[in-house]
Amino acid sequence: MDTFIIKGGVPLYGEVAISGAKNAVLPILAATLLTSEPCVIRRVPNLSDVHFMGRILRSLGASFSYENGMVAVHANRIKARGDYDLIRKMRGSICILGPLLARKGKANVSMPGGCIIGTRPIDLHLKGLKALSAEVKVREGYVQVEAKQLKGTEVFLGGRVGPTVLGTANIMMAATLAEGVTIIESAACEPEIVDLAHFLIAMGAKIQGAGTPRMTITGVNKLHGAEHDVIPDRIEAATYAIAAAATNGEVTLKDMRCDHLAAVLDKLKEAGVQFEAKGTSLKILSGGNIQPVDVSTQPYTGFPTDAQAQLMALMLKAPGLSIITERIFESRFMHANELARLGADIAIEGPSAIVRGGMPLSGAKVMASDLRASAALVIAGLMCEGRTQVNRIYHLDRGYEVMDKKLRSLGARVKRGKES
Repeated sequence: MDTFIIKGGVPLYGEVAISGAKNAVLPILAATLLTSEPCVIRRVPNLSDVHFMGRILRSLGASFSYENGMVAVHANRIKARGDYDLIRKMRGSICILGPLLARKGKANVSMPGGCIIGTRPIDLHLKGLKALSAEVKVREGYVQVEAKQLKGTEVFLGGRVGPTVLGTANIMMAATLAEGVTIIESAACEPEIVDLAHFLIAMGAKIQGAGTPRMTITGVNKLHGAEHDVIPDRIEAATYAIAAAATNGEVTLKDMRCDHLAAVLDKLKEAGVQFEAKGTSLKILSGGNIQPVDVSTQPYTGFPTDAQAQLMALMLKAPGLSIITERIFESRFMHANELARLGADIAIEGPSAIVRGGMPLSGAKVMASDLRASAALVIAGLMCEGRTQVNRIYHLDRGYEVMDKKLRSLGARVKRGKES
């Protein structure tokens, strides 16, 4: 397996371009199944998850090609049964369920997999499809749904920890071809949902209220092909902003959306990080002492769970106590034990991590458990004295486009190697 070898202690300087959003592009690729006409998606990051979704689309009968950030999909003739060995490996693959049901009248899709960060049931997905008049069965590891004609209705998608993002995506995609009007109450408000809505509207869907808790979808008879540019990845932007602050560097993030990063920027400001936001760029300024902060992860527009691990790494630099509370996933502190191998002092108490910052950090071998934990370990490695080896960085390749190259362009001493 590949590994990152990092020699820390070097401030990051320069400019880095932010790639298209992984969490936006996967549902958008699934949405191409709603039409028999060709679709073109631009600003697509070169990630293993993207190519994996391409394999899933091909297994369903669609054509899929990727070149220089542009994907072309033509789902002219497709089947309604997803490949078990493919779908079970990636959580985002569940978003093919709604499009297949709407287009084919049935779908047979295996239960999805993904990062091990806690229980992520799909009960709200199934609740929404049932509300649209689909018959739903879960049998032998497969979700089987069928409906002669989906019918618009009102459905509430709020869950134990807030709205479901992929559930909202699934129901809104299915509802585009349903008969009548569908109203989603407690819809997810994430920018990635808004981006999906923009693509569906370009295909001919009638959607109002995307980005608000109440979304209205008026079904149409047919959707057509469309072209679309994916939004910038707000979590990648947060990661590089935190990395710059953690190394006392000066980095300008280009091609990003500062308005999608309000909660993260608020906490960085509270922590003493100086920055300048202007248009589609964000400049992290060197200087200033990092201060401890308390934060709880929340659904958008709150602090994103996908930036929690990275902020924890930054708090290792802040003298005093920081309290980081995880409200979305119950098993998302596995990076804490690996950070401890670098010298971090972190105590886990229920849903909270208590971080005692300001302790000296030294390089060591660490192992990534999931995508965002990988990013946190890389940031910590950049802060350490000596050599840090981050193993299992295939997690990083799922969500960060050429991270090692981007970091080297900022002066980081990081290289990709093989685990030893």
